[in-house]
Amino acid sequence: MPEDEEGAGRLVALQEEVAQLQRAVVSHAVVDQAIGVVMACGGMCPEAAWELLREVSQHTNIKLREIAEHLVRWPRCGELPEEVRLAMCAALRRREAAGVAGARVRVRAGLREELREGRRRRLRETTSACAPR
Repeated sequence: MPEDEEGAGRLVALQEEVAQLQRAVVSHAVVDQAIGVVMACGGMCPEAAWELLREVSQHTNIKLREIAEHLVRWPRCGELPEEVRLAMCAALRRREAAGVAGARVRVRAGLREELREGRRRRLRETTSACAPR
């Protein structure tokens, strides 16, 4: 009987390990997609986009996977959480000011403008929703 218990315990441990690996694969895919969004919008190489995501995650104390999920949804829904948007703008400014190595192309003003426009749109929507009718 001890062998059965040992085998059952090993089976449970292996099932937990498989579930953890599956979550890691999904998380990695989302982060890779977010790197692609930053590369496309910001004209950065993959390494610079990865560093930008890490910096935003560290400055906001939001898990990198969550930052990545927001960025992957951003092109489709057009909105980023305010904290993430502000951290992205600040990180872009710091990188431009420091002339960070790894950016093959200077960060496009378009990314910063897209981030600002998201805030303007949200303000317009809030204002129109609160306006007396």
